Amino acid sequence: MNDPLSLARPEILALKAYEHAAWDPSLERLHANESPWRVPGDDSSAGLNRYPEPQPRELVTALAALYGVTPAQLLVGRGSDEAIDLLTRAFCAAGRDAVIVCPPTFGMYAVAARIQGAGVVAVPLRRDDAYALDLPALLAALAPAVRLVHLCTPNNPTVNEIPEAQVLQVLRACEGRALVVVDEAYGEFALHPGYAPRLAEFPHLVVLKTLSKAHGLAGARVGSLLASPQLVAMLRKIIPPYAMAQPTVEAAMKVLQPAAQAIARSRVAATIAERGRLATVLAALPAVLRVWPSAANFLLVEFRDAGAALQAIAGVGLLVRDLRSQPGLGAALRLTIGTPEQNERLLRSLA
Repeated sequence: MNDPLSLARPEILALKAYEHAAWDPSLERLHANESPWRVPGDDSSAGLNRYPEPQPRELVTALAALYGVTPAQLLVGRGSDEAIDLLTRAFCAAGRDAVIVCPPTFGMYAVAARIQGAGVVAVPLRRDDAYALDLPALLAALAPAVRLVHLCTPNNPTVNEIPEAQVLQVLRACEGRALVVVDEAYGEFALHPGYAPRLAEFPHLVVLKTLSKAHGLAGARVGSLLASPQLVAMLRKIIPPYAMAQPTVEAAMKVLQPAAQAIARSRVAATIAERGRLATVLAALPAVLRVWPSAANFLLVEFRDAGAALQAIAGVGLLVRDLRSQPGLGAALRLTIGTPEQNERLLRSLA
């Protein structure tokens, strides 16, 4: 039986959720101990003196339409970080359960587990095979304690996609044993359409999406967790009742309008074009050892002297990510694709 709730902590399943103030926009509010007056300068549509709607229906509906799921399959929160934290708290008991991570990868998977007191089982990517997933090692690591398997595709920071056949093999191996959490933060820049269409086939699949990258709302913090309705309903019990600030909700609704989405798509296309151009020019520079093929909005670049490259780039007013402290990345920097003008400055600094 593949019931993902059977893997959750029993105390979470039995938890009675906090009862927030009833929500009825047709009535004037004298029920939530709010101030009846707006603060000076408040130009929000709903008023910052009012608590925001828990799981705002309009936003959830718009995000569900964007990702091709039903509203019951979507939980909105403060970036993917909150979704990772919720999953870890719901499924991992301290001192008993564990998560699988595939480093080098996004660090919050392991951080959330360690905060919870859960174990972290590392199955490193195979650097000698273009940072491919070590599928035999991952399957061998599926001990009874493992509750979450984190797969980031395209992966941060190695910029590669995990082949669909491998993701499906992990999903089949984890049926009835663990949730598979597929992080698609950079999915809009990749070729693969994503795994949301597979949710009905795999009830233990969770997909993470964000408006931070392709949609330009990193500062607003809007992430979506896509999963079975039963799993979403359980996680709604432990997410804070007013997780989404009103200005964030209104900013997200603006970027989800058709005209704004058309702009986002054009900027994704421009980023992909600049990514290819930048990769080609960088690969020809004497200072560069290797430019890894990218399916994201950044490049992983290895340098003959990464420290000197870092200083040269800072010398033209640009900040890039130093990855040299991470295993297997001792010569690497992560270069986000900027505007054409920023990219030209970066190239001049290294030339």
